[in-house]
Amino acid sequence: MTDSPTGRQLLALAQSFRTTLRHAVYLSRSMDGDGELTTMQMSTLSMAADEPLRVSRVAANLGIRVPSATEQIIKLEQAGLVSRQPDPTDSRAVLVQLTDKGRAAWEEASLRRNERVAALLEHLDDDERATLAAALPIIEKLNLTT
Repeated sequence: MTDSPTGRQLLALAQSFRTTLRHAVYLSRSMDGDGELTTMQMSTLSMAADEPLRVSRVAANLGIRVPSATEQIIKLEQAGLVSRQPDPTDSRAVLVQLTDKGRAAWEEASLRRNERVAALLEHLDDDERATLAAALPIIEKLNLTT
């Protein structure tokens, strides 16, 4: 790949993209300091917000081992934010889903984070916002290929 000009350009773009993603993660984590939920807890709630999710999927998405994910989920369960149920399609698996209390906490934290990001976006001009909006489907496409 690095033998061609295109390959070198792709590697340079990949490096720039990874650096930007890492900084975005730092920004996202910095938003957790004023809330009751940790970054990992918020991530776990976000994953289970749309539909029940297997513990193994939570672990994979967080980049941690299943026992560590289980530990996080147990803490959320003890706080009344999630429940664990057997997976009806696989008796060995467990599904995690938000409780009403968990959904309310997740929605409140999401709103607070969205307000903070919106305040940052106010510093961009209309063209920059349009460019960012146009890039989001491309980034989502990359997320779906992994």
